[in-house]
Amino acid sequence: MVAQTRTSNAAPKKLTFNEKIVGKSLSTDTLLKKLKALHTELAELDQELIDVNSLSSVRTQLINTSLLLHKDRGVKAFTACCLADILRLYAPDAPYTHTELRDIFQFFFRQLSAGLKGAESSYYNEYFHLLESLSTVKSVVLVCDLPHADELMTEIFHDFFGLVRRDLAKKMEIFIADILIALIDECQSLPNDVLNTIMAQFMDKNARMDQPAYRLAVQVCNATADKLQRHVCQYFTDIIVTNSRDLDSESDFDEIRTAHDLVKQLSRSCPALLHSVIPQLEEELRVEEIQVRLIVTQALGEMFGEKGGTDLVRKYPTTWNVWLMRKNDKAAAVRLKLVESAKGLLLHLPDQRETVEDMLRLKLLDPDEKVRASVCRVYSQIDYETAVHYVSEAQLRAVAGRGMDKKHTVRVEALNALGKLYSLAYPEIENGDSTAVRRFAWIPNEILHISNMTQEAKAVAEQVIADFVLPLPSSSAASASTSKNLEVDEAAWTDRLLNTMRHLDDRAVNAVLSMSGIKGSRPTMYDHYLQACIQNNGGVIDENEETVKQRLNAVIRHLSRQLPEPQKAAEDLQDFANANENRLYKLLKTCMDPQSDLKSILKASGEFLRRVEQSLESTLPTMTILLRRSTLRIINQSSISTLLKRVQKQSPSSKHAQQLLTFVSKHYPALYKPHVSELTKAIADEKNTILAEIGMQALAAVVRADESLAVFDKRTMERVLRYALGEDPRVAKFAARLLAFSKGHEDSCIEIIESISDKLAEASPELLVAHTTVLAQIARFQPDAFEHKSDSIMTFLIKKLLMRRHQADSEEMDVDNDWAEDDNVSPIQKARILALKVCRNRCLAHASTGMALEVATPVLKMFSTLLEHSGSYSADAADSPQVKSRMRLQAAVSLLHLSTVEAFANVIHTNFVWLAITVQDPCYNVRIIFLTKLVSLLTARKLPPRFNTIPFLTVHDPEADVRSRATAYVSFVSKSLTPAARVDQLEIIFIRLLHLLAHHPDFATAHENMQDMAKYVELYLDLVASSENISLLYHLSMKAKTVRDAESHTYSENLYTMAELAQELIKARAGARSWTLQSYPGKVKLPSDILRALPNPEAASKILKTQYLSEETTAWLKETKAHKPAAVVKEKKQAKEPRDGKSPPTKRKASRSRANGAPKRAKTQKAARWNSDQSESEEEPSSDNSEEDEHSEKATSPKSSSSELSEEGQTSDNEGGGGKLSEREQKLGRKARTRAQAKISKQIKKTSGRPKKS
Repeated sequence: MVAQTRTSNAAPKKLTFNEKIVGKSLSTDTLLKKLKALHTELAELDQELIDVNSLSSVRTQLINTSLLLHKDRGVKAFTACCLADILRLYAPDAPYTHTELRDIFQFFFRQLSAGLKGAESSYYNEYFHLLESLSTVKSVVLVCDLPHADELMTEIFHDFFGLVRRDLAKKMEIFIADILIALIDECQSLPNDVLNTIMAQFMDKNARMDQPAYRLAVQVCNATADKLQRHVCQYFTDIIVTNSRDLDSESDFDEIRTAHDLVKQLSRSCPALLHSVIPQLEEELRVEEIQVRLIVTQALGEMFGEKGGTDLVRKYPTTWNVWLMRKNDKAAAVRLKLVESAKGLLLHLPDQRETVEDMLRLKLLDPDEKVRASVCRVYSQIDYETAVHYVSEAQLRAVAGRGMDKKHTVRVEALNALGKLYSLAYPEIENGDSTAVRRFAWIPNEILHISNMTQEAKAVAEQVIADFVLPLPSSSAASASTSKNLEVDEAAWTDRLLNTMRHLDDRAVNAVLSMSGIKGSRPTMYDHYLQACIQNNGGVIDENEETVKQRLNAVIRHLSRQLPEPQKAAEDLQDFANANENRLYKLLKTCMDPQSDLKSILKASGEFLRRVEQSLESTLPTMTILLRRSTLRIINQSSISTLLKRVQKQSPSSKHAQQLLTFVSKHYPALYKPHVSELTKAIADEKNTILAEIGMQALAAVVRADESLAVFDKRTMERVLRYALGEDPRVAKFAARLLAFSKGHEDSCIEIIESISDKLAEASPELLVAHTTVLAQIARFQPDAFEHKSDSIMTFLIKKLLMRRHQADSEEMDVDNDWAEDDNVSPIQKARILALKVCRNRCLAHASTGMALEVATPVLKMFSTLLEHSGSYSADAADSPQVKSRMRLQAAVSLLHLSTVEAFANVIHTNFVWLAITVQDPCYNVRIIFLTKLVSLLTARKLPPRFNTIPFLTVHDPEADVRSRATAYVSFVSKSLTPAARVDQLEIIFIRLLHLLAHHPDFATAHENMQDMAKYVELYLDLVASSENISLLYHLSMKAKTVRDAESHTYSENLYTMAELAQELIKARAGARSWTLQSYPGKVKLPSDILRALPNPEAASKILKTQYLSEETTAWLKETKAHKPAAVVKEKKQAKEPRDGKSPPTKRKASRSRANGAPKRAKTQKAARWNSDQSESEEEPSSDNSEEDEHSEKATSPKSSSSELSEEGQTSDNEGGGGKLSEREQKLGRKARTRAQAKISKQIKKTSGRPKKS
C-alpha cells in the first residue's frame, strides 16, 4: 500500500462533528444532512494534521449495519464517502478488523455497481469522490491482506469491467484503472478468475480502443506487464495442454484457435505480456499435428504482419526464422497460411522485404496450386504505394510468369494481380512518372504475350485487359442505361489506348489489334450466330426448319471451339438461342454495329449483361466473353476523331495513332463512314505528309468499301490526282487506289498511266519509286487503264529497270551484310523490287481473263529464275547480297500470291521445290517473312493443300521463332479443322512431304543425311500423328513403294528410301505410344501430278522386295527409335521472349556458299516496314480481306487438292491469319542456315541445272 506519513509538527486538528448518525429516531432526511456534513468535514481534513482519536466515534458508527444496509441510496453513498475518508485519514493503518474491512470494500463496490449509471446519475459527485479516494490513497490494496482476498478481487475486477462499460467520464476510467493496477501490483498471487476476466476483454470479436472495457484492459495490462507475463504464459499453456490431450473433436481445435486469437489481440495492444508466450508458439510450429501448425502459422503471420511486427521480429528472431521455414512444410495448408499473411509483411516489415520476396518467389513455384494462387492474390490486394515502394519489378515479373500456369485459378489470380496494379499505376504512368513507368508500364505487354499462348490463357487475359488495362470509361456509366445525358470522355478513353501502346512491343500491339475485333471477315461469326438465333425463333420455325437448325448448330460448334470450355460454351450458346429474347438480340446487335459510338456501346452492353444475369444467369460467363469479343470496345468510330488529332498535332503517341488508323483502313473502313469530311480535310494539309498519307489511305479504303461515299468536289479530286503523280510513294499509292475505286474516274487513271509512261525514262530514282508504286496499284485495280500503255511500261520495267545493271549495285555492295534496312535501300533498288510487284499485280488482275497464262507465263519464268539464281537473273550476276535477298524474297512471295489462282498454281507447281526451300534461305529475314506470308495465305485457305508441307521444312532452322511460327500454325490448323478437312489438309499431304524430301537438294542416302531427313518426318509426326490417323499415315508410306516418281528413276529410289524411313519411324512411334497399327480400311487416291503407276507387276514386286535404307540407318532406327517415344516438339517454350526484360542472345549466323563469299552480320534493331513484299505493310495478306488477294480469290481459286480421299469430305472455314511481323522478327540481317542449307549450296555449286520438281 502506498501510505502517506505524518511529518508535520503543527498541532493536530480534531473532528468537530459530534452528532449521532446511528439511531432509530433519525429520519432519512436528517441522516442525510448529518452524513453530508460529516463527509464535508472529513474531506477537508488533512491526513498529516488530523488527530485520529477524534475519529473513533464516527469510525465506529459508519460501519453500523443500519447505515451499510440503509434503504436510501443517498445515505449509502455518503456513508461510503465517509468511510473512504476515514481510511485515507488513518493510512497506512486501517482502524478496522479484517472482517470489517471486507464488509467495507464489498459495500464500496456494491454502491458503485448499483448507483453509478453515468454522468446523470443521482449522487454522481459522491461516487466520483469514492473512486478518486480509492485511486489516489490506494486504500484498496488492503483487500490483498484480507482472508478470501481472491474472491473479493475477482468480484472487484468483475464489477469494475462491468462498470466501465457505462460510458463514464474519462477521469473515472483512469481512477478505475489505477485501482485495478494497484490491486495487481500488491497481490501475492493473481487469482485465475481475475486473469480470466481481463483476458475476456480481449476475446471480444469487436474489441477495439473505442470500447471502454477493452481500453481499460489494455491500460491495466500494459501497466502490469512484468507481473502478468508469467500468468499469461501459464494461462495460454493451460489451454493448449488441456485441449491437446484429445484432438479428435473440432471443438478442441476451436479452443486452441481461440487461444491463439487472444495472443494475436494481445500482440496488437499489449505485446509486453507475450515475452514467455512467443517462444511457446515457436515450439508449436514444430509439432506433428497439422491443425496446430495451421493455427499457429496463421497467428504468427498476422502478428508479424501488423504495425508492431518489426519489433516482434527484432525481439524474437529465432521465432521469425522458424516461422519462415514453414514455407517448406509438408502440408500445403500450412504453406498456404504462411503465404496468406504476406500482404502485411510487405507493408510493415521493410527491413525484411528481400526475405519475404524470396519466400514468395519460391512459393510461386509451389507444387500446390492453391499456394501459387495465394501468392498471386497477395499482389492483387496491395495498394499502389505499397507496390511502388516495397515490391520489386523482378517479383512482379515472376508473378507474370504464373499467367501461363497449368491451373486456371493460378492464371486468373496472377493476371488479375497484374491488371489491378496497372490500373492503380496508370494515372502516374499517364503523367510520365518515371518510377511508375519503369515498374508497371510493361504489364500490358506481358499480359498480351500470355494471351497468345493458349485458348484458356487468352480468355483470362482478355478479361483482365477489358477490366483493368483498357476498360470502358466507367462501370457506373454502363449501368446508367436509362440516362439520356450520359457523359463519356472519348478522348481520355482513346488516349489510354495510345499511352498503353507506347510501352508495347510489336507482338503485343498485334495482340491488341487482334482483340479489337477490327480485323476479320464480315459478317463475323458473331453476326452469323445472332442471325441464326433470330431465325431459330426459339425453336418455332415456319420454313426450312432443318436448315435453320443445322446452321445454328454449325455456328455454335464453331464458336464454342474458340471458348475456354467448349462443351459448356456450346450449351450456353444453345440456351441463349432457346431463350429467344428479342431485347437481348437488339442490344447485342447494337454492340456489334460498327456505327455504334462509345456511349451506345456502354449503355447496350451494360443492359445486356444485366438482363442475361437476371434471366440466364448460368450463361453469363460465356455470354460475357462473346459480348467482349464481338464488340468494338478497344477501337470504334468514337476513336477516329481523337486519333486524327493526335496525328495532326504530332504528339508522342502519334506513331501509334497512325498505326491504328492504318489498321482500320486496312481491315474495317466502315468505321470511317461518319468521318469522311474530317479525312477530306486531312488530305488538304499538304505540309503534314503523315496526316495526308493517313487520310488518303483511309479515303481509299472507304471508297473501296462503299463507292457511294466517293462524293468529292472538283478541288479535292485535283489534289488527289496531284498526289498520285507526286514523289511521295505512299501518298501516291493511296491516291492511285482512291482513283482506281472511284466510280467514273477511269479517265483519271488513264491520264496517270499516260503521264507516268511518258516520264519513266527521265524520272529521278525517287520519282521512279513513286511512279512504280502507282503502276502497281493501277495494274491491280484498273487493269484496262494500265493496258493503254502496258507495252511501253512493261518494256521499261523489265529491260531498263530489272534487267539492266545499275551502278548503285556496285556502289552499295556490302559483302558483310545480306539484308539492308529500308532506309539503306537505294531508290533505284526499291523501284526494281516494286517493278516485280507490278508484274505480279498485272497477272492477278488478268487471272480470270482469257489472256491470263499469256500475261503470266513470262512473269512466272522470271520469278523462278530469280529463285534459282538466289535473287539474280543469271548465275554469274554480281548483284549485292542485300539486293539479291530482297529480290528473291519478292519473287517467292509473288509466287505464293499467284499460287492462289488455280491456272497459275499448276504452272508454278513445276518449280515447287525452289519455292518450298525458300523457307530455308540463308537470310533470316527472307525465311521469316516468307513463312509469315505462307502461313497467312494457308490460314485463309487460299493455297492448295500441298503448300502445307512447307512449314515442316523449318525443323533444322537455328532460330526458335521461325520454328515456333511454323509449328504454331500446324497446331492451330490441326485443332480448328473438321476431321474431314484435316484429312485433306494435313494427313493426305504426308505422301507429298515424302515426295518433296525425295526431291530436296539435301537428299542423299548416306547415313548422316538420312538422320537429317528423319527429323523432317519426326516433326510431321509430332504435330499431326495421332492414334486415329497413324494407320492412314503408315498406309500412305507403304503406298509410296507401289508407284514411281513422275520425273525420273533416281527420284523414285529417293521416294522409296523416304517411304521406308517413314514406315520405321511410324512403327517406332506407334510402339512407344502403344498405338495399334491396323490396316487402313479406306481407299486413298494418290496424287497423279507427282506420281505414276508402275509399268508392270514385276517391277512392283521387285521394288517391294528391295530394301533402300542402308543397314547403318536401319540399325540406328532400331536402336534409337524403337524403345522410346519420339521427341515432343517444344518450340513454343523455346520461342518465349525473356521475361526479365533482357535482350535475347545474338542469333547464330551461317551462309550459303556464294560466289562473292560475303560474310554475314548480326541483326540490327531497327524494324523494316519497307521490306520487299512488305513495301506497304498494310498490304500483307490476311485471312479475310487482304487488299490484293481479294481480287485474285474472286477471279479463281485453286481446287483444294489434286488428290482426294475416295470419300468426299466437307471442309470448314476457319478464322485467323497473318499479322504484321513482330519487332523481333523484323530485326535485320540474321544469317542462319542448317546442314540442309549447306548441302543446298554444295548442290548448287555442283550443278547448274535446276532440280527436278515435285
